[in-house]
Amino acid sequence: MSELFAAGSAAPLAARMAPRTLDEFAGQQALLGPGKLLRRLVESGKFASALFFGPPGCGKTALARHIAAQSNAEVVELNAVTAGVADIRKAVEAARYSAQNLGRRTLLLVDEIHHFNKTQQDALLPSVERGDVLLIGLTTENPGFYVNAALRSRVTAFEFLPIPEEELAKILDKACADAERGVAALKVSLSPEARAHLIRHAGGDARRLLNALEIAALTTAADADGARRVTLAVAEESIQKRQIRYDKKSDDHYDHISAFIKSMRGSDPDAAVYWMAKMLEAGEDPRFIARRILICAAEDVGNADFRALLVAQAAFSAAEVLGMPEARIPLSQAALFVACAPKSNAAYLAVDAALSEVRTGPAREVPLPLRDANMDAKERGHGQGYKYAHDFPGHWVAQEYMPDPKRFYEPTDQGDEKRIAERLSALRAKK
Repeated sequence: MSELFAAGSAAPLAARMAPRTLDEFAGQQALLGPGKLLRRLVESGKFASALFFGPPGCGKTALARHIAAQSNAEVVELNAVTAGVADIRKAVEAARYSAQNLGRRTLLLVDEIHHFNKTQQDALLPSVERGDVLLIGLTTENPGFYVNAALRSRVTAFEFLPIPEEELAKILDKACADAERGVAALKVSLSPEARAHLIRHAGGDARRLLNALEIAALTTAADADGARRVTLAVAEESIQKRQIRYDKKSDDHYDHISAFIKSMRGSDPDAAVYWMAKMLEAGEDPRFIARRILICAAEDVGNADFRALLVAQAAFSAAEVLGMPEARIPLSQAALFVACAPKSNAAYLAVDAALSEVRTGPAREVPLPLRDANMDAKERGHGQGYKYAHDFPGHWVAQEYMPDPKRFYEPTDQGDEKRIAERLSALRAKK
């Protein structure tokens, strides 16, 4: 261990390699590229209260600390997991005193701000609104779900994205080559396979990548030449299982299920089963996935292949009975069947068109021949004149089934619906 700290710093590698200038920030060109709003705000020194949200290890905290280091403000840090209302009030009261008596603003960094409840968030509002406090809230969650509207309206939200693999590669190589802040003093040598594994399994998280590199460097003995040669096996042990970024209460939940449904609708079985597998691996309820397959089978396949709904229903029942991990098999079968089936949304369009007609069209009464004849056949004429279809050739007879008829169902030429369309066309021609 003493070798690691030979450069005089006991800080973790990820902390030592934190960006020192805006140009060193990786993978956030949409926010910090030349001429972008966030960069202009930071460089102008006129930064306003903001929320930084995005996945772990993408630069949110590093940028907040960079802004704090460049500012002339008092810097107060709170972690929303441990801070209470009393801590917030103490901070904002001190900030107001500094603003009114010392003419100095306070920069309040709140990590994991999504853990604050409404009362805690409301305690920040007056100081943020007056400008006593310059707030930077950091969160891995979408502020739309966890930060109340009153606070959101007083700040600007900036979304940070996972760092692309090509940028992670640059960060990794820089850490290996940097003698002052990185691990170059340890003469770390990564095999091509180890390097690729670390980058791929970092999942867009620079902190995770650098932590794994540091572990690999520390646990690899130097050879006769003094080099620490990190193999694929060491890299695999150092980064362990990939962390899946998925929260059942946030954007990830809705984004993944949306991608799953759209992949089935778009007839891409490989994408469909991938998104499903990712949700299952992250712990999603298999019944939630099964319900979406049911919906897709009816909405997007419909009568183009009537078996899709039957398979989806069977998979739903199986998922309820089996549970995980066995439920993954019938779910996969159903998702793949729906994805590969011919598509038609005619049934979906038909019922929506009919509902619209019920709500806004002319009021229609049931024709007398179609009404129930069990009680009022003689007195009120219910059922009188009804033509029983099976008594006629082809089991069909022209008859009024709806006053002022209107067409709602337009079968497509896909799969089984092509046959349905041909039959309906022939019957309608007889009318």
